Amino acid sequence: MKILVCISHVPDTTSKINFTEGDTKFDTNGVQFVINPNDEFGLTRAMWFKEKQGASVAVVNVGGPETEPTLRKALAIGADEAIRVNTEAVDGFAVAKQLAKVIEDGAYDLVIAGRESIDYNGGMVPGMIAALTNANFVNNCISLEVEGTNATATREIDGGKETVTTSLPLVIGGQKGLVEESDLRIPNMRGIMMARKKPLQVLEPIVTEAETTSVKFEKPAPKGAVTLVAPDNLDELVSLLHNEAKVI
Repeated sequence: MKILVCISHVPDTTSKINFTEGDTKFDTNGVQFVINPNDEFGLTRAMWFKEKQGASVAVVNVGGPETEPTLRKALAIGADEAIRVNTEAVDGFAVAKQLAKVIEDGAYDLVIAGRESIDYNGGMVPGMIAALTNANFVNNCISLEVEGTNATATREIDGGKETVTTSLPLVIGGQKGLVEESDLRIPNMRGIMMARKKPLQVLEPIVTEAETTSVKFEKPAPKGAVTLVAPDNLDELVSLLHNEAKVI
């Protein structure tokens, strides 16, 4: 089984976010980038298929040279090879088209993508990939088993979970639950050294146009002042909730 794991290069959640050029561009200065958490769950599951079923695992990213350290980390975790499509990821549909070309050329059986990336939170790329490659698709996937060309997946739905059966080729939008957080792997020194020798192929992009453009970014409004009320002063609390907060 050939597996392709889509890797997004995203800011660490602890990074301080700023914008430049009139709040139209993301300021990358001083920002630490990591593997998108949803993609990391998928990569860990792919490693299970590699170790238990002998699958081959490739990782792919659409982005410039600055994303290569993130791909190298995926190689250090255990992926066999990495692919970088040499173009900026400016639009979900454009990214999906680039990835679809890689998938078709590589004839992958299983494509594991994160349900969404934690930077733009578009949640659109996995479904678009499936449509463009004519593959089956399971989103919000929290469990996946593959036997031969048949797959059983569990996904989150409103109010519960749903288990479905399908066949390869398959695209999934994975998330927390696909593996447990305790199963995530930290690259060790041996893995880091081996990653330096593994192939990282750079592909030139196909011609495509972005369907959307980010016009402006805006930070959430700062939190307002907090009024502290003594635990034994219930009358003041009720008065504030009634007259100022107007929630009662």
